[in-house]
Amino acid sequence: MVKIYVDADACPVVSIVEKLAKKYDLPVTLLCDTNHVLHSDYSEIKVIGAGADAVDYALVNMCHKGDIVVSQDYGVAAMVLGKGAYAIHQSGKWYTNENIDQMLMERHMNKKARRASGKNHLKGPKKRTEEDDERFAASFEKLIMQIL
Repeated sequence: MVKIYVDADACPVVSIVEKLAKKYDLPVTLLCDTNHVLHSDYSEIKVIGAGADAVDYALVNMCHKGDIVVSQDYGVAAMVLGKGAYAIHQSGKWYTNENIDQMLMERHMNKKARRASGKNHLKGPKKRTEEDDERFAASFEKLIMQIL
């Protein structure tokens, strides 16, 4: 059975994931660190000890081939793709074996450019819109239907 794992620290699409998981009767596990408190009537919640990448490594270890992982972390996506799992960003973009190397390279180049300019802080993401949620929901449901 396909399982869904969510890197749930500050993840804005948890309710959408749960709604669609219920529709298709798929189990969901939300992973967060000890700095976040999550509640859910549907999902299993795993609180992972604090540590820079503790949640990321736990998620990668838990998922299996054919599972779906929701994460905004390109590194996590690359590792789960390597295990044969599917990965989707909270924007709705699917991570694939065809695009992950390019995404990792862009992340690396952007980090290098920030370091060189002395600007290590980011403005943060744009405020999430209803359209963002609709785009994610449509893409996520399409992914589920493709797998099932």
